[in-house]
Amino acid sequence: MDPPNPFPILRLPFLAIEEIFKAMDPIEIINFSMISKRTKGIAMHMSFYPKYKLELYMHQRLEIRLHGTNDVVSCFYVMTSNKHMDGKIVEKSFGRYITRRVFKYDPFDEWKHLFKYIDEIFKKQAIDVLTMTLTGFVDQKISIIDFLKANEISVDECNLYQRDKQINVDKHTAYLLNNIKINSVLCYDVYINNDGFNPKIPKNLQELRIYNSKWIGYERLLKIDCKSVILEKNRISNEQWNSFIKKWIAMETNQNLEYLELDYREIEEFRTFVLYDIPHEVVDGAVKRILKTRRNETEEISGGIDIRRIDGKTATFFVYRELRKESFAMSIH
Repeated sequence: MDPPNPFPILRLPFLAIEEIFKAMDPIEIINFSMISKRTKGIAMHMSFYPKYKLELYMHQRLEIRLHGTNDVVSCFYVMTSNKHMDGKIVEKSFGRYITRRVFKYDPFDEWKHLFKYIDEIFKKQAIDVLTMTLTGFVDQKISIIDFLKANEISVDECNLYQRDKQINVDKHTAYLLNNIKINSVLCYDVYINNDGFNPKIPKNLQELRIYNSKWIGYERLLKIDCKSVILEKNRISNEQWNSFIKKWIAMETNQNLEYLELDYREIEEFRTFVLYDIPHEVVDGAVKRILKTRRNETEEISGGIDIRRIDGKTATFFVYRELRKESFAMSIH
């Protein structure tokens, strides 16, 4: 039996070709684009790519992750220093979800080359997620940040972590925050050793989460301009919180704030030591209201303490529980 003739995909109308592309996973699209200049040109003219998510993941390895429509198929390019792994594909299924890992030899140069090619094909205006462990690839960290900056890459969501507390990451953390534009979310879970640490904190974020915020003092707090702010392990005193709330009421600071979350504290203690000279209303526990919480979600909250800003907006203080953890929160409505 003669082998079947190749399917003449390039002879089809463009709309038909686009439908075929929608059935491809991201790696198939990239492989198709590499066949010739014509196939690359066709791949670059697809209009549905904004539905795809592009993630850079930097932990023990450098990875480029592409998540297809509805995350059904996710494709990871994994950089490796093992030459024998070059080109190998490892696939795992989780119900209807599939993850394909393609290994590429030469961790750093191949990563830069492949990222530029993927960015050219999918025309992403920003990286959807940058996840970086600052204690990995220490010698290349500045070069990686410079590469992203030189290619005018901004990031919608940036997650920074530190695995080894003994390694000082102050320099690389500040360098990244001062040189990479973050558009929407910054999650910051690193240990700062220098009280003089003073990086640029992005403004107009949807959410700022700092899990080790001892370096965020009163003056830096006043400069934060984000909708949702989560500060764990902060060192801000009761007197400073009193001053902050007075400035918020007078609309002198944090005017865009919609939600503030701090470490757990008794609400009556907060009322006694912070709100002692600030007009406020204790809401009966039988009163239930839907208030904004973290990640732009809402929760039914009982009672709380209300204060009002000069423009009529209300801030409610309450204890917020997520799973087994309790936090103290301020929600503006």
